[in-house]
Amino acid sequence: MNQKLALEILLAGESALLTGPAGSGKTYVLNQFIRLSKHDGKHVSVTATTGLAATHLGGSTIHAWSGIGIHDYITDNFVQHMSKGRKEIIEKTDILIIDEISMLHDYRLDMVDEICRLVRETPDEPFGGIQVIMSGDFFQLPPINRAGSTQGGFVVHSRAWQELDPTILYLGEQHRQDDETLLDILNSLRSGDVRRHHAEKLLARIDELPQDTDNLTELHTVNVDVDRINTERLNRLEGDTISYQATSTGSANYVENLARSVLAPQVLDLKLGALVMAVRNDPSKRYVNGSIGQVVAFEPGTDYPLVQFRGGKEVTMQPDTWELRDGDKKRASISQIPLRLAWAITVHKSQGMTLDAARIDLRKAFVEGMGYVALSRVRSLDTLYLHGINRTALQVSPDALAIDEQLRARSTTDSEKFAHLREQAEKRDLNPVKKAKSSGGSSWNDKIAKMRETHPNAYKPWTSQDDAALKTDFQNGSTIKQLSKTLGRHEGSIKMRLQKHFGEDVSL
Repeated sequence: MNQKLALEILLAGESALLTGPAGSGKTYVLNQFIRLSKHDGKHVSVTATTGLAATHLGGSTIHAWSGIGIHDYITDNFVQHMSKGRKEIIEKTDILIIDEISMLHDYRLDMVDEICRLVRETPDEPFGGIQVIMSGDFFQLPPINRAGSTQGGFVVHSRAWQELDPTILYLGEQHRQDDETLLDILNSLRSGDVRRHHAEKLLARIDELPQDTDNLTELHTVNVDVDRINTERLNRLEGDTISYQATSTGSANYVENLARSVLAPQVLDLKLGALVMAVRNDPSKRYVNGSIGQVVAFEPGTDYPLVQFRGGKEVTMQPDTWELRDGDKKRASISQIPLRLAWAITVHKSQGMTLDAARIDLRKAFVEGMGYVALSRVRSLDTLYLHGINRTALQVSPDALAIDEQLRARSTTDSEKFAHLREQAEKRDLNPVKKAKSSGGSSWNDKIAKMRETHPNAYKPWTSQDDAALKTDFQNGSTIKQLSKTLGRHEGSIKMRLQKHFGEDVSL
């Protein structure tokens, strides 16, 4: 099924599973659907099974949205003890998105279904009548069963799945890989039919290295290796370190949850020549999540890094904002330069990214599907460099194989069922909301310059000396107005910084 027909079926109000191989455009279709649905006045709740996946779509985890948290079952009077705000969000929801569905246990989907029915007082309708869109690929990371917890499997085994009976939208087009050899290997992994010649082609990449190893991103399976490599490589560079401290809004528990999911670090340390990766998509399409570049300069006045991306574009990277949303409500936000050091990242955090080139170490792969996720990040075999690989990396879940066969067959049937929507799908305008062009207005740099006439340090990174002065003067009785004048920053910035240091409840 192609993206346009899948989108049209979703817009027709069908509950569905959006699936397909890595690089088939699942996130693109979801983002289009969310935007068009909101434009039509629908209340869309965007969730995912992990906080990391949720940030890609600007949502929250399904566990937080439904109120199940870490529970394995619904207790007596569970709904009666839910907060009024939580109930209102569920009651108002027209559409529920659950991304990375492969990682959600079957029994937890049943829990979400039961809660929706109880809260919306519609016991006979799956999910209380909400249109449910699940997205993911069962060949990627599976649900994790921990000792002492309820054991579960993929959501297709749940009662809620059977009763919902979602339309299957299996995307078949490839929008990432452009190499038939790599595609053959990935497809062989998905079919559980890795042959000797596939393994030999991968093993041949162990002896290959590009001429420029200094600017090559490495994928590793564990965090300790990633942190060690990035620190070592940054320390090798000469020159001063420029640090950028993230700022946040919202109560501490929401900020903490969001921080675990944001790929940009709390403190971003950079030097001239640092290899960096963009961790957000640029609305102007100058870079995407996963674009690799090098710091070539720092902007005078702001110290914002100027990054030359591999496509040739030079971009001054300004702070971006991640939000934790709960339905229509914003619970927390974090602002930071949307970059991270890119000499090494984990396979888990690479999920959803497209890398120009990568050196991948799969010697410590410890779960089925990890090799598939890592190998599918690059566009071609020529840009894939292996440090090593183990047997687990070449395995996929036998359950995923059986499920995939069923999903493909169902998708073919559902594609014919909705064939009448194909003409409408081809004609749909995917850009119904057009912003009027500004006639005149000043640029961002002009606005900063104007602001600095009154607040000379506006939008400059906070230094450790600034923070020390802020905390000392505040504790000695200085007012917000006095602190603003002393530190050369807007009063709103002063308040946010104090809340960061002293908590949301600090008396200002």
